[in-house]
Amino acid sequence: MTDNLVDARVPRDLHAFIAGLPKSELHVHHVGSASPRIVAELAARHPDSKVPTDPEALVDYFTFTDFAHFIDVYLSVVDLIRTPEDVRLLTYEVARELARQQVRYAELTITPFSSTRRGIDESGFMAAIEDARKAAEAEFGTVLRWCFDIPGEAGLESAAETVRLATDDRLRPEGLVSFGLGGPEIGVPRPQFKPYFDQAIAAGLHSVPHAGETTGPETVWDALTHLRAERIGHGTSSAQDPKLLAHLAEHRIPLEVCPTSNIATRAVRTIDEHPIKQFTKAGVIVTINSDDPPMFGTDLNNEYAVAARLLDLDERGLADLAKNAVDVSFLDEPGKARIRAEIDTYTTDWLAS
Repeated sequence: MTDNLVDARVPRDLHAFIAGLPKSELHVHHVGSASPRIVAELAARHPDSKVPTDPEALVDYFTFTDFAHFIDVYLSVVDLIRTPEDVRLLTYEVARELARQQVRYAELTITPFSSTRRGIDESGFMAAIEDARKAAEAEFGTVLRWCFDIPGEAGLESAAETVRLATDDRLRPEGLVSFGLGGPEIGVPRPQFKPYFDQAIAAGLHSVPHAGETTGPETVWDALTHLRAERIGHGTSSAQDPKLLAHLAEHRIPLEVCPTSNIATRAVRTIDEHPIKQFTKAGVIVTINSDDPPMFGTDLNNEYAVAARLLDLDERGLADLAKNAVDVSFLDEPGKARIRAEIDTYTTDWLAS
């Protein structure tokens, strides 16, 4: 964790515990995880882009006025990914950063439509992410799996293309486990995507749409009813509906919570107003995630520190939070057991030292 991410309200020894804690991340975006160094390198490769080539200038560039501005900036970075070599570089370097934070397993949200529509060969794209995945597991020990994500702002054309790429046996990558829906929610109703989620689910993929980030709890209900969501990305506005919270708790449908992201995109006004405590009090399973970490000036370690303060967690509480992500992940059972055991051993050793 870099010093500028250390929250002084969280004890230093708890930050140190978090830094070494084996973790899993279930809501982190492929392009959105590009560090300033990688974004600057890609921008230098493609000088016609408006994205700054100076990593320091990217700090101002990644300061968002609202969610719509965030989408505009995000898409400008997407436009830097133009070749399979760019895809491979990005994927491998994202894995390196995850490994630095002791992330043992991650489900990386990838939006293949954004690349294939820009002319990247679809087979080359799949080969690039798979090559990076295998190299990362061999070199860093970090296991990556993919969630293919519909960019909602691109409409039903993007949904049809995404489900085709996700279900075509000639293209579907080995690491693909789930199917999602991202982008803006306002003006992009969830029910219209039902046929595409039905196809993905029939092909054995898990449903993990974003919902209730910038719209109300009705969007979460739509994701549950029409898209058969097994986890909800963000779900921030769920706190406004006690019946929804009760439903999520009863049916053990987790929320993928990204606290700093919600502040950066203005989905929540201040960090102290974040509804994560309401979620846990209602018995809803929460996992902690970083979403688009470099764009939001955060990382997964920092998000755990934020959660520790908001939920008043000690080391054992943080370890339980880390195990939440393992338990509701789409990793196989032996993999889950391995990471759970590692979390328990690490915590026991830490508390005994």
